Amino acid sequence: MERGLLWLPLLAVFIGLAWAGWHEFQKVQAYEAWATGFDRSKYDIRSMLGQRGDELTWGRPTRQGPVDLTTLSLQQVTTLQLEINGEMVPIDQTSFTGKSVELTLATASGETYRIPFTDGDLARRWEKALHQSLQALKSASA
Repeated sequence: MERGLLWLPLLAVFIGLAWAGWHEFQKVQAYEAWATGFDRSKYDIRSMLGQRGDELTWGRPTRQGPVDLTTLSLQQVTTLQLEINGEMVPIDQTSFTGKSVELTLATASGETYRIPFTDGDLARRWEKALHQSLQALKSASA
């Protein structure tokens, strides 16, 4: 009887881990359904991001699908930069660590949008890809 009581907390931990895993699995399934309409997309625990042509759409992942969705045309973006802990990261810097990794987009109207990332390397790859998209838009309109 005493041994059974000793194993009870461990059983509770396993049940909690199984529930958390199922919860995250449902978020990933919702992301996969949402991301099918995009040319490129990313998922992490902080945000979902998708690009279709010159349109960016991002939001917060939930089991039911993304919420707080924001859509922005790259044609409206004037500056694009990667920030770690609120400070801009130079493009030539390759290694960085920090708690808060965000891709910051500023528009001509003065609005600033922040897309959170959990992985700095993934954020850097998105920054480079979006810079290329911006360059292509500028050269096409010129």
